[in-house]
Amino acid sequence: MKLVRLIANLGYGSRKQVALMFREGRITDLAGDVLYADDQRDHADIRVDGEPLDPAPGICLMLNKPTGVTCSTRDVGRVVYDLLPARFRARDPVLSTVGRLDRDTSGLLLMTDDGALLHRIISPKSRVAKVYQAQLAADLRGDEAALFASGTLMLEAEKTPLLPAELEVLDARQVRLTLHEGRYHQVRRMFAALGNHVEALHRISVGGLALAGLEHGCWRILGCREIEGIFATQGSP
Repeated sequence: MKLVRLIANLGYGSRKQVALMFREGRITDLAGDVLYADDQRDHADIRVDGEPLDPAPGICLMLNKPTGVTCSTRDVGRVVYDLLPARFRARDPVLSTVGRLDRDTSGLLLMTDDGALLHRIISPKSRVAKVYQAQLAADLRGDEAALFASGTLMLEAEKTPLLPAELEVLDARQVRLTLHEGRYHQVRRMFAALGNHVEALHRISVGGLALAGLEHGCWRILGCREIEGIFATQGSP
């Protein structure tokens, strides 16, 4: 792939804009020597304004999403792409969220430009468990764990019951819930079905991957072992 197209696909600008960057001497190699559009260089050897080139297509990143931010490119207000370098929004192939967390839910969100990986993570066949911590508006009534584990709970407007889910009680109004599917607003709707309300919701892990101290609003690129680690801990509905 020509360097102009490679750099443009990473979101640094249109091909015309990237071509101008070459003419201005902003694209260099490791030694600081100016590169030309028809040069051949390994991805790791290219610098833009002295900085390493962004990762090649095939990335997966982990973001600790704050509340008040949506998983969208079009919503009014803050979106997850505002937490990343601006050029990440313009990458080709597109960088997409792996599933969604609603505006009022915080925690672990994965993003990738690898379509096959995205579908592998969200596929029911992969059985990737998702763990949430929830703060409730009212005390637990005592039968929630048994109902969630039964595989018989029906949500409003749904035609099939939920898969069994595991509930760990932390205190009278705080729980940890492990899901093996991802229906719309599922955690909130599960407690609403039992007459309770989720005041705060935070996702702490996806499969074998946990936030591991990543601060709110921060992100990092995952390595190959971390990506495979997502599938290391699989739940059984």
